[in-house]
Amino acid sequence: MVANSPVNPFTEQAQEWVTQQRNFFALGYTRDLDYRQRRLQDLRQAIVEHEGRICEALALDLGKSPFESYVTEIGLCLSEIDCALKQLPRWMKPTSVGLPPTFWPAKAQVRPEPLGVVLILGAWNYPIQVSIAPLVAAIAAGNCAIVKPSEVAPHTSRAIADLIKRAFDPMYVTAVEGGPSVSQALLAQRFDHIFFTGGPVVAKVVLANAVQHLTPVTLELGGKSPCIVEPDVDLQVAARRIAWGKFLNAGQTCLAPDYLLVHESVKAPLMRWLAQSVQEFYGADPSSSPDYGRIVNAYHTERLGNLVRSARVLFGGDVSIEHRYVAPTVVDQVDWDHPIMQEEIFGPILPVLTYRDLDGAIAAVNARPKPLAVYLFSNNKTSQDCVLRETSSGGCCINDVIMQGGATALPFGGVGASGMGRYHGKAGFDQLSNPKSIMRRPLWPDIKLRYAPFADKLAIVRKLMG
Repeated sequence: MVANSPVNPFTEQAQEWVTQQRNFFALGYTRDLDYRQRRLQDLRQAIVEHEGRICEALALDLGKSPFESYVTEIGLCLSEIDCALKQLPRWMKPTSVGLPPTFWPAKAQVRPEPLGVVLILGAWNYPIQVSIAPLVAAIAAGNCAIVKPSEVAPHTSRAIADLIKRAFDPMYVTAVEGGPSVSQALLAQRFDHIFFTGGPVVAKVVLANAVQHLTPVTLELGGKSPCIVEPDVDLQVAARRIAWGKFLNAGQTCLAPDYLLVHESVKAPLMRWLAQSVQEFYGADPSSSPDYGRIVNAYHTERLGNLVRSARVLFGGDVSIEHRYVAPTVVDQVDWDHPIMQEEIFGPILPVLTYRDLDGAIAAVNARPKPLAVYLFSNNKTSQDCVLRETSSGGCCINDVIMQGGATALPFGGVGASGMGRYHGKAGFDQLSNPKSIMRRPLWPDIKLRYAPFADKLAIVRKLMG
């Protein structure tokens, strides 16, 4: 995406897409509970019917197994839909709020209302999940939506476009495929909300365009999420869970532990358990495992290969640009200034650093931008409370990794450099709704205390408002 491009052949078409949806939104259908529920059911049915096509596309783009495709993409989207279908009547219900005596006899409530037309810009690493889950929130909240899947995962982009075309009238929800020029044309339009999942570089472009129309945004980014390992845990279980979370989707997961901060007394045994876990998961040669994914393209494979070569490999390290393969890799002898520690890795490379005391580990985490997640393996309640209290992140998980991102009841999102805004479950509904404040007052009684002249009234007001 490039801001302020002088000529864009897609601009006129983008204007037509947005105008068409604004006209449909003005008809008022999307405000009805029944309409929203029926459209969510249509989406659910389309996903179920397209499951085979989706799995095939994910295998082509990212080498995902059917199991991983369902657990991390299809199943999560179905859970989001089922949650919304069940809870939507309660979410839409106006909430009464109390008022102080000075407002008597008024009544007040907060009523969620749709925003209008939402733009959803998806990412390539979990292309189904990060396009469909925000769409579920947009539909539940009563909006129209334009979905732009990532062109970096072309097979899945086509599958998403076909699925949405099957489920919806384009006046209501449409999917638009294409490259940066299409994204640029869309971002030049006035939307009522923009929902972006991706990296910080493009996020700045999204923000720069959104500010032209004062459009609110949700940015789901990433960052270097630390994983702290204390010496009081079962290292075998910790290693198994860390290896699962780090090498899921070949490490291309925004919530993956980006680096390990291991107490120096347990580094050696933890490394042995990590190596054993990888072999248990993927065999002696992960490149031949049907359960281990591939890097999305040659560019990112080469980028990751350069990072591998910049550090000391403890195990793994194999790279094939031709086959878009990077082995599950653990490296050490890196410090905070090492290139591998300067940006989110977004691949199956796990650097290991050590610390002597938990306070030092926390200080190291806090010296860097706020991550999307902080992970801690410890059975000590005091240590758990210390990390929860003294670090700031989008979310936190104790004695596991990534799992918090799959719970519809937990708001998902970042803080600071790792993003802004929340979704999943009710958080997504709230994010894409306007909580309209409403007050109702009768014309009688009309107490004159608030009207001028104000002589001798201040003392009375102080008493009432104090």
